[in-house]
Amino acid sequence: MNEIKLKDEYIKLGQALKAAGLVGSGLDAKIVIQEGQVLLNGEIETRRGKKLFGGEIISFEGEEIKIVK
Repeated sequence: MNEIKLKDEYIKLGQALKAAGLVGSGLDAKIVIQEGQVLLNGEIETRRGKKLFGGEIISFEGEEIKIVK
């Protein structure tokens, strides 16, 4: 499981996917999120701007990313 360390209080879901290298651009992130391909803490999340805080886990295409404070 990869980790993204927060620089601020939170990171948005689309930004996190891009920072983790799981998508190539913000547009790619928007598409996969809106299509329901991304799980946040085991649930489908369709809001690209969803704020993520420490301890949350993103799942996409068999990869898991943990947000750490």
